[in-house]
This record gives sequence, structure tokens and C-alpha cells, in this order.
Amino acid sequence: MTGTAKRTPAPETGERPGGSAARVLWAALLGFFLITLDASVVNVALPAMGRELHGGLSALQWVVDGYTLVFASLMLSTGALSDRIGAGRAFAGGVVVFTVASVACGLAPDLALLIGARVVQGAAASLTLPSSLALVRQAFPDARRRARAISVWATGGATAAALGPVVGGALTTAWSWRAIFFVNLPVGLVALLLAPRAARSVRRPVPLDLPGQVLAVVALGGLTFAVIEQGRAGLAALIAAVLATAGFLVVESRHPHPVVPLSLFRNAAVAVSVAAGSALSVGFYGALFVLSLFFQELRGQSALAAGLMFLPMTGLISTVNVLAGRVAGRYGPRRPMAAGQFLMIAGLLLLLVVGPRTSAPLLAVMMVPLGLGGALAVPPLTAVAMEAVPADRAGLAAGVLNTARQISAGLSIAVFGALVSDPAHFLPGMRLGFLLSAALLALTSTATLLALRQRSG
Repeated sequence: MTGTAKRTPAPETGERPGGSAARVLWAALLGFFLITLDASVVNVALPAMGRELHGGLSALQWVVDGYTLVFASLMLSTGALSDRIGAGRAFAGGVVVFTVASVACGLAPDLALLIGARVVQGAAASLTLPSSLALVRQAFPDARRRARAISVWATGGATAAALGPVVGGALTTAWSWRAIFFVNLPVGLVALLLAPRAARSVRRPVPLDLPGQVLAVVALGGLTFAVIEQGRAGLAALIAAVLATAGFLVVESRHPHPVVPLSLFRNAAVAVSVAAGSALSVGFYGALFVLSLFFQELRGQSALAAGLMFLPMTGLISTVNVLAGRVAGRYGPRRPMAAGQFLMIAGLLLLLVVGPRTSAPLLAVMMVPLGLGGALAVPPLTAVAMEAVPADRAGLAAGVLNTARQISAGLSIAVFGALVSDPAHFLPGMRLGFLLSAALLALTSTATLLALRQRSG
């Protein structure tokens, strides 16, 4: 946007000319940073939480998945809610609740209250993420500038992912695992200071699909419970998840304003973006979870040492995110999307040979392709999904894409946790998880090359 004498709002965003778009981008970036930091900072602190609060592996899985799955399932509705009440208002409300819930996590006296506070965090994050991306989509109507802006927005999450394990390890070692939640306070306050400066976004009064939302929560929660808890209770949860999934598909096919319009997936660009984003989340977050346990439980490293192990993998993500946007702008999204998935496959296969005696520097280098693969693929696949919908449906599209990614992250933690639940078979279980993730990425990378062929060039 260019400065003019008249302070006339832009037709699509309602923004003032000049620096308004930059302020919106900074606010959105910090919001994304906040919720991603909270996801990545927790993993290295899990063993310390278990020792202090006397919890086993399944309880620690719920510390992660209580956040992730509520985040994912509610984002089905909060994307549409963002469109309904305006992305600026939704963003500010999400940041406020998230920051308050972070304090509750840091003060939690037991695992039950900690998991409860994490659930509230997840609900707030589900409102913050799609509204932050919708703000960027509305602030940059030009497609080329928008692709670059989305890449910059993605650096918020990438930087948080890079800093999270190190910050989490340092705070846990120097003070307590509780400090990892208090670190959200300054970030949340800065985001709130910027949020009122963001222009009021367009509202789209769409009725919410409450039956679909409830069925989605039951389906995802039941499936995750079945994987983590197993036994008779797990079987009952699995049956409930199957029934809820069937009901969800029926409701969504008939509801005038479904939380997940099934017709959206008839668009090959949307379908491939969602599938690829999901597979990348499985590989990255599943590996992050299980490797955090591997470093501390099998190798005997401290939380700080474990966090530093991830630094080579995560340290380059921000830079590669920006480069990915430029590459996609010049050559199209197909190449960086496919290359990113192939990189992650290579990283997962490399990790099959690691063991307790593998040297720390070598192991740290072997994890690098995991981070680079996701960093290269996520910005272009996000841009592809956003380009496939009109601007006033940006919140919904962002919600569907990121819901799929978060669901996949949560389920991968449940599956990886189940595979390594027996300490005597930790390494075989970890390696099987890597193989399954690599196989899934092989499928989605093939789909990317085939379905997006016309978009290349």
C-alpha cells in the first residue's frame, strides 16, 4: 500500500495506508510465535514434569495432546468464527485467554490441573492461529506480496520451533519446568499491544455448525484416547470415535454451513496441501516427541543438553521459510513442496541407525533434514491452500489446513508414545514410528508431484 493524503480504508482489508499492513503482519507473526513456542517448548520438559508431578508416559502424552487435540478440533469452528466476528477481534481474544491459561499451567499443583489448563490453552490457540493468518490474507490483497507475507508470518512459528527446545531445556535445567509457561507472558503482552493497531477486518455472519463441531471433538478425542490408553476403555473409545466420524460425515454433507465443507476437498490444490501438511506434521512432531524422551531417558542427557541437540535441526527453519516463499514465487509451489517432503523422508530414514552410543554431534546433524524439509514445504503449501479460496473464506481455509496439521501432530504423539511405551523395546518402537512416517510422506510427495503438475513453472 502507498501513502496518500486521504486516510481511506482499502476495500478488502479496511486498513489505513502506510505502515498498517506491516503492523498487522507483526501482530500475526507474534501470535503464531506464541502458540508454536508453547507446543515446542514442552517436549524437553516432559521428564521433569513426570518426576515432580508423579506421572507416567500416558499422562505426559496428555500434557501434549490435551493442548494439541483441542487446538485442532476447535479450530474447525474458530476459523469460521474468525470470519464471523472479524479476525482482529478474534485474534485479540485468543491471545488474552492463551496468556492467562499459560499462568495457570505454570502454577498447576498436579497433572490433572496442568492438563486442564493445557486444554484451555489449546482452545485459545485454536482462535489465535486462523485469525492471525486471516489478518495476513486480508492485509495483502496482491497475490505476490501475500505469498511473501505468509512466508514472513511462517517465520514466527519457525523461530518458535527453533527456540522452543533450547529455551525449554535451559529454563527447566536452570529453574523449573514451570518457567516454560511463564515465558509466554512477555510475548503475549507485546502481541496485545500491537493487536489494537490492526485494522478492523471484514465480518462474515456465518452460522456455526455445533453438531459437526461436537462430533469432531468426540471423534478425535476418542481416537487419541484409544491409542494412548488402550485396553477395554480404549476399545470403547475407538468405537465411539468410529461412530462419531460417521455421524460427522453425514452432518457435514447436509449442514448449510459445515465446519468442514466436504466440497473443499474436490479442489486438488486444497486436498494435496492438507495431506502434505498432515504428513509433515506427523514426521516432525512425532520425532520431536520421541527424540526428547530418547535423549533424556536412554542417553541420560539433561533437559538443556537435549534441547541443544535440536538446535541444528530447528536453527535454519526461519531462513528456509523465507527462501521457500521466494522459490515458490519464482518456480511455483510444486517443487519446494515435493523437495521438502523428500528431505524429511531422508531425515527419517537416517534416524533409523541411531542408538544410545551414537555421537551427539552426528545425531544432531542427522536430524537437520527433518527441520529443513518442513521449512521448505510448509510456506508454499499454505499459500496454495489460501489461494484456492476467496478472501472472505480465509479464516475457514486456514482453520481446515491447520486443523489437519494439528490433528496429525496429536495423533503422531499418541502413536509414537504407544510404540515406545515398553522401555525394553523403546528403540524398535521409535524406528517403526520413523518408518511409518516416511511411508506416509512417500505417498503425499507423489500426490504433490501429480496433482500440482499444472501449477508448476
